[in-house]
Amino acid sequence: MLPFAIQPESSLANPTPRWVGGSQFAYHAAMDFSSDAITIEPAGHIATVWLNRPDKLNAMNLPMWDDIPRAMEHVGTDTEVRVVIIAGKGRAFTAGIDLQALAMVGTGIEGPSEVAKRQALYRQIKKMQRTMTSIADCPKPTIAAVHGYCIGAGVDLITACDIRLASPDATFSVRETRLGMVAGVGTMQRLPKVIARGHVAELAFAGKDITAERAKEIGLVNNVFPDVHRAALDLANEIAANSPLAVQGAKAVLKAGENRSIEEALDYMAVWNAAFLQSNDLQEAMLAHLEKRLPEFIGE
Repeated sequence: MLPFAIQPESSLANPTPRWVGGSQFAYHAAMDFSSDAITIEPAGHIATVWLNRPDKLNAMNLPMWDDIPRAMEHVGTDTEVRVVIIAGKGRAFTAGIDLQALAMVGTGIEGPSEVAKRQALYRQIKKMQRTMTSIADCPKPTIAAVHGYCIGAGVDLITACDIRLASPDATFSVRETRLGMVAGVGTMQRLPKVIARGHVAELAFAGKDITAERAKEIGLVNNVFPDVHRAALDLANEIAANSPLAVQGAKAVLKAGENRSIEEALDYMAVWNAAFLQSNDLQEAMLAHLEKRLPEFIGE
């Protein structure tokens, strides 16, 4: 039901952060964020949400499950942030749920009946599902920059992102199956929207590890880069250079169209454009084209 973590063997160094794009000195709401498990690094119009337990291969303990939604709320509402990168400190993206956190799921639950206990466990699982949903619901584009292990909950996390990039050493696994569980916080629902059902079945039934190249072959990741963090920043910069109204609008329209017919989705698109088409950003784009310069979008 829940994700699994490989236990680490040693402490690891953090990747070197880089700043690109935007105003380096602009105020970010993310600067007010505080967590022992998650770090937000704002840089211009890009915010990197770091999974920050490198000595544990970023295994997701209970504070991390609680703090990811808080982090996504911060970057999602920060008007300076246009693109969000999610990455892991140290030598792994994440080894999945921390084993101590897994052992605590369902334990110590008291109630007047067995049904009441099951209801409490249900609420606990739904809370963990909301951690991943907070990533999927972020209005800004999200890029997962994966290196090293991406196991169990890591797959739940990256399938909630819009774009996935990997380093050559990345390893992916729906590891829950090998522990006698069904992945229960997003993989079974989101992975079929990312890769073909046959590939989903192979990963979910076998619980096998796959390499970055195999992940690219089946469409789990967009591409593989020697320096995945650099590649993620370059792509984020490219996206952030566009109008945030257009980019966030494209994300909203894509999401709205997932469960609609083409006719319904087109009607949603018409309503969206009727509301947002006549923007200052559109006028700036047209003026910049006439003046043969790069546009300066402000998201209005």
